Amino acid sequence: MDTRQANGSCLCGKIKVKLGAFNSQVYACHCGMCRKWSGSLLMSVDAGKSVQFEGEEYIQVYDSSAWAERGFCKNCGTHLFYRVKATQDYFLPIGLLDDIQDDQVQFVSQIYIDRKPAYFSFANPTQTMTEAQVMAMFAAPEE
Repeated sequence: MDTRQANGSCLCGKIKVKLGAFNSQVYACHCGMCRKWSGSLLMSVDAGKSVQFEGEEYIQVYDSSAWAERGFCKNCGTHLFYRVKATQDYFLPIGLLDDIQDDQVQFVSQIYIDRKPAYFSFANPTQTMTEAQVMAMFAAPEE
């Protein structure tokens, strides 16, 4: 994690977010849920557990899978986070953060690359993982 802090807010301003530290690497997810949730793909930063929210009464949490949940603003619908249940680690949409400059982050990874629509591609090379590779990471170990 970087020691850099970041701030952001939802579209209506009822929820404010503060990151005590975050990973400056940007990740893209092309899975069906992220595509449906965002309307395209989820581009996020790993904020770990260093996230503080103001206006928590406006946060609605949706239990989206066995291992994760998603938060959004009840008032304006802004997507706030993807949170891993087991670790309580947060991944925040990069667009949620107000004071991040382009030169402060680097787009490094795409997951569910085999689900990426053919109608777009990124110019810079990134690490990639297929759906099967991602699912293997979350699968329960065999006994």
